[in-house]
Amino acid sequence: MEFQLYGAIAATRAVLPAMREAGAGTLLFTTGAGSINPVPMIGNVNAAAAALRNWAINLHQELEGTGVQAAHVAIDVSIGTAVMPGHPVAQAEAISPVYWELHTTHRDQAERVFSR
Repeated sequence: MEFQLYGAIAATRAVLPAMREAGAGTLLFTTGAGSINPVPMIGNVNAAAAALRNWAINLHQELEGTGVQAAHVAIDVSIGTAVMPGHPVAQAEAISPVYWELHTTHRDQAERVFSR
């Protein structure tokens, strides 16, 4: 919880007031896909990730109409190198457009899942 949820809340508290005042900005939060579909072998991380996902989606709803967007990205691949045998892998260059699209053209979306 300290790493996944509380860190994100602290960072958001540091920047959100200025974003609200400017009426612009994007807050993007990332977890693994276990925040949506839990995996038993990493259940402790999944619980914290699910808390962050829920908080980010609620924040998205709270900020609607303010010019500030919050969104959650769940990544269902290993990035760069396989971490778990048989788990799909993607390069960062393939994932990064999801973030750019949320910031530029899909500002009404609270969540995206990247998978192969």
